[in-house]
Amino acid sequence: MKLVSWIGGNDLKGYKESPVKGPLYATIAQIRPSQVSLLYNYDQKEVEPYLDWLGSQFDLEINARHVELSSPIDYHDIYLSADSFLKNTMPDAILLSPGTPTMQAVWVLLGKTKYPVRFFQSSEEAGVEEVQVPFDIVADFIPRNRSVGRLDAMAVGDVPIDSAFDDIITSSASVNELKAKATVLAGTELPCLIYGETGTGKELFSTAIHNASARKDGPFVAVNCGAIPAELIESQFFGHKKGAFTGAVGEHKGFFQQANGGTIFLDEFGELTPDVQVRLLRVLQDGQVTPVGAAGPEAVNVRVIAATNRDLLQEVAAGRFREDLFYRVAVGVLRLPPLRDRKGDVKLLAEAFLRDLDGQIANNKKFSAKAIKVMLSHQWPGNVRELQATIVRAALWATEDVLSDQDIQRAMFALPDRQSGVLGRDIAQGIDINEIIGEVVRHYIPRALELVAGNKTRAAKLLGLNNYQTLDKWVDKYKVK
Repeated sequence: MKLVSWIGGNDLKGYKESPVKGPLYATIAQIRPSQVSLLYNYDQKEVEPYLDWLGSQFDLEINARHVELSSPIDYHDIYLSADSFLKNTMPDAILLSPGTPTMQAVWVLLGKTKYPVRFFQSSEEAGVEEVQVPFDIVADFIPRNRSVGRLDAMAVGDVPIDSAFDDIITSSASVNELKAKATVLAGTELPCLIYGETGTGKELFSTAIHNASARKDGPFVAVNCGAIPAELIESQFFGHKKGAFTGAVGEHKGFFQQANGGTIFLDEFGELTPDVQVRLLRVLQDGQVTPVGAAGPEAVNVRVIAATNRDLLQEVAAGRFREDLFYRVAVGVLRLPPLRDRKGDVKLLAEAFLRDLDGQIANNKKFSAKAIKVMLSHQWPGNVRELQATIVRAALWATEDVLSDQDIQRAMFALPDRQSGVLGRDIAQGIDINEIIGEVVRHYIPRALELVAGNKTRAAKLLGLNNYQTLDKWVDKYKVK
């Protein structure tokens, strides 16, 4: 039997103070499940000792996931977290006792509709007992004489978030909200613009939108707008006719013709050159493309999803991106958060990536507690893509079944912090502020001296120093060559 439960306050207090040891312990001791999967919203430092103790009491598999809730009585966050958790664990039973009344109500709703399970409750007075919930939501509460609508669909398990989004693994309320918004967009023909740093999952979201849309049986064509040579852009996007230019030995269908009847995903959308921006605007307005060398336009039926890591409004203000094209595409807008802002997802994603490697380069490998702490403390500038690559490297070279903190650290790349600069260093990783000042000094003093042919007085003036003696002190202190 697989049991699911929240970790409650009585569990965290009871195992230290009460002879009953809390409802979770009492239930496990009586029904003896083979696997226990737990959700919690408490601080990890408070929960980890409890999980260690619980694991020492029973010979079974215990999995736990931390979720961020705006409030322990917020139905929205609790529903999204619990629904995602049950979808991944598919339990046989739910323990109702731990948690708030809101959490218990959501368990009952999900356990009587989408995930049929047995219910248990535990108290000091009555002990552990199975609960018979005496109603069937579909049979008892859906009127027989109404046409199938939203309530009917929800009651029979038609989830708000389309199953096409199942590959987007998260316990984050904000990401689950984005999945719900993307599901709404999938039901329309509107163009979409997805913002996000490199590696945040922009293509994953665009693919899911396509697969959840009426165009799912049509082609999905992904284009990296920044990787096409300038001289080939017209031909690649809009196609060409035989003999249109030197080397055009045959007719070529462009990306838009290839995506006809489906979706085109324009990654690095902000990299488009001005001339292609004009042509793309015409395609969106008229639904037609004109291949290079063609006598006239061809009709195409394409849904556009664009993605960028640039602030396109700033690009518009600077005159580098067409305002009319921006507003044509920025209808359904999604902003994907970086992994450092998706609290609770690092461990969840890492474990999913490690499971995916079973049968390839890793079999039943696990993370040590210290390895998880290393991953949680890292800022992941490459986001989910960096995390996945790190897990693959760690699993590839690890010699033990349990990946250690050293395995994870060795698998990480220490990239130069070029993007964040001196003002954006990750203090959580520890910094040497004197060394940072030294970097600046060693960078600018030689350049100033070179510019004024070695005149220290003029170099000091360029650098905002009072005199050349101060310049000499800085040269000595920071070992400027």
